[in-house]
Amino acid sequence: MSIASDTRPDLTTLELAQLLAAKLAIAPNDWHRLKANRTAQASQQMASALVFLLKDNPEEALLRINQAQGWLDKSIAPLPCPTHNN
Repeated sequence: MSIASDTRPDLTTLELAQLLAAKLAIAPNDWHRLKANRTAQASQQMASALVFLLKDNPEEALLRINQAQGWLDKSIAPLPCPTHNN
């Protein structure tokens, strides 16, 4: 399903970015399946960065961009499951 099919022409850029971030967010029930999927993790971070940038919060955007880069260059490893006591 494309994002364009879910949007109205009157949506703002921020609203479109928020919609994209929501679509790319890894849901808790998908966490185990996608925790090591670097593309999914980086996509989630980049969409979040775009939302922060459009909200004029470049510091938070940069943090998300750096996280996305870490997923893509493999300098970040998946964290343990937040619901398991390790």
